[in-house]
Amino acid sequence: MIEGQAISNMSRRGKFLIINLKNKSRIIMHLRMTGCLLVTPSDYTIEKHTHIIMHLNNGMELRFSDTRRFGRFWLIQNDNEDTYSGIGKLGIEPFSPEFNAEYLKTRLGNKKKAIKTCLLDQSVIAGIGNIYSDEILFCANIYPSASANSLTLEEWERLAVTISDCLCYFTKKNSINPVDYLESKGRDYRNTPFLQVYGHAGEPCPKCSKTLVRTIICGRSSVYCPNCQREH
Repeated sequence: MIEGQAISNMSRRGKFLIINLKNKSRIIMHLRMTGCLLVTPSDYTIEKHTHIIMHLNNGMELRFSDTRRFGRFWLIQNDNEDTYSGIGKLGIEPFSPEFNAEYLKTRLGNKKKAIKTCLLDQSVIAGIGNIYSDEILFCANIYPSASANSLTLEEWERLAVTISDCLCYFTKKNSINPVDYLESKGRDYRNTPFLQVYGHAGEPCPKCSKTLVRTIICGRSSVYCPNCQREH
C-alpha cells in the first residue's frame, strides 16, 4: 500500500522511472511506447486511456495514461530486492565515467550482430532506443547493419563519444517546462525538428544531400545515409 506515504525523490535507471518513498518502498515504472505521466490539478479533464491516478497532498494528481497498455508499474515494498522489473539486468549508463570505447569493444567486439541491434541491448547500454540509435550511428558515420565484430578501434572510440554527445544533445533539446508539458498533454514532439535521419527516409541527407534510406534490422526500422554510413 502507498496510501499516506510521502515521496522522498524520483530517479531514473535506463528507461525506468523510480518514485522513492520515505518508508523505503519504491514504485518502478516503464512507460514503454505510449505511456505518459501527467501532474494535473484535480479538476483537470481526465485523458482517455488513463489507468492510474495518484492523489497528492497538495491537491494535484499524478496520472498515468497508456493507449496501447504496454506500460508497467511495480511496487517494491520495504526496501525489498527488486526481482520483477528487470532493472538489475541493465548495463552501464551512457553518462557513467566507466563508459568508454574499451567497454563497448569488450562487451560487443566479438558479436556478429548488427551494431544497431547491439546498441538496443539494454544489458550492455541502458537507455538507448530505436530513434536515438539511428541518430547516434549517423553522427558516428557507422553503417547500422555492420556486424559489431567488424568495427575498428577508431570506430569504437568515435561511437563511444558520439553516444554520450548525442544523448546529451537530445536531453537538452527535449527539456520542457511543466506548464508547456501539461498543455501538450505529455505528447510534446519538439525533438522532431532536431532529428537528422529518423523519420526522414527518402529525404536528402543533411550532410551530403544523398537520399536517406530506410531498412529493417532485426525487426526494427532504421534510417541511414548510404554515402556517409558506408558498408564495410
